[in-house]
Amino acid sequence: MKHLLQLFLVLTVSFSFAQKKELKLAQKLYKSQKISEARASLDTNKALLEGAEAKISAQYYLLNAQVARAEKNYSLAFDQLGLAKEKKANADLVSQESQALTADLVNQAITLSETEAFLESSNLLYLAYKLDKKANVDYLYYAASNAVNSGTYDVALDYYKELKAIKYSGITTQYFVTDVKTNEEREVTETEFTFLSKSKDYTNARSQDTESKFPEIVKNIALIYTQLDKKEEAIAAVKEARAENPDDLGLILTEANLYIQLGEKDRFSELMEQAIAQDPNNPTLYYNLGVVTEDAAQARSYYEKAIELDPNMQEAYLNLVALILEAEPALVEKMNSLGRSRADEMKYEELKKEREGLYKECVPILQKLVELDSGNQEAVKTLMNIYYTLDNMEGYAEMKKLLE
Repeated sequence: MKHLLQLFLVLTVSFSFAQKKELKLAQKLYKSQKISEARASLDTNKALLEGAEAKISAQYYLLNAQVARAEKNYSLAFDQLGLAKEKKANADLVSQESQALTADLVNQAITLSETEAFLESSNLLYLAYKLDKKANVDYLYYAASNAVNSGTYDVALDYYKELKAIKYSGITTQYFVTDVKTNEEREVTETEFTFLSKSKDYTNARSQDTESKFPEIVKNIALIYTQLDKKEEAIAAVKEARAENPDDLGLILTEANLYIQLGEKDRFSELMEQAIAQDPNNPTLYYNLGVVTEDAAQARSYYEKAIELDPNMQEAYLNLVALILEAEPALVEKMNSLGRSRADEMKYEELKKEREGLYKECVPILQKLVELDSGNQEAVKTLMNIYYTLDNMEGYAEMKKLLE
């Protein structure tokens, strides 16, 4: 029995020695930047090293993560680093590798975003977030944004829900100082701020917090539900968002957009009125109200207000002209229905003048629009036809020349 025990100890020591020897060889190859050789060594001795004691296996998983990162196999690097963390050994080295992997993940994600490989970028940012959910929570926000950019709305929805659950705000503090010589304000880091705020070369040192991203997150959840054609969930989401931020203009417009998609024009108009109360000088709000308002006089007032606030809004001019000309078909129908009696001829002339009145009303509106953009073919054609009907051949020729 004594000899058997001694033999067991010898085998154990030899096995442990073999594990350490192979691990050191792989580590040496990695440090020498011989990545492919290090990978081959790790793969060959996988069974040997995975079954080692915690201290050795932790080193193996850590080295595997390092080699995978060097190979840009970030998914494998993440998994192996997780196994190294579970062994609860080499904590400092694991932490250092986690930071290095985070940096590589983010840098690669940025590169992918620049080439519009948004989904791949999103996946890497989500891995960076999972490495340290507290310290790297910002990357979850950017992962969600890139998932939206890729059109992978179900993934983006999951990420935004996770952000909502933890009430992520993304608020950061910005620091500013003003150069005394140039009187120009510039943003600086917190460390620079501490130093420069005491310098005579800078003045007006100030700090401010950025706006919370939470309303945007909840709004995006509603928008994604809309994109996925889940209108009820979208409305529930935006109502929840508005309960927390009732005066948020973006949320009001989001809810209004949902209702117009559902065909509920009255609710849309009500919300647009709320939006105007928040932003009374926004021409787009008046324009949108003009589009959905069925009362012609009211719609006209909205278009005119939009033009007053933004004299360059071509869509408002065109819609105003179209609104005025809506009365023309009914006039033409009445004119065509008349007979040849004297009374009918007098009525015909009245209707003709009324029709010409519509055209004359449109002329200055279209002239302004053509002045803004002589390349607007719709405006030029409409004005050309009106000039022809009004026997303004000079104006007709001018518009025809523009069209040609």
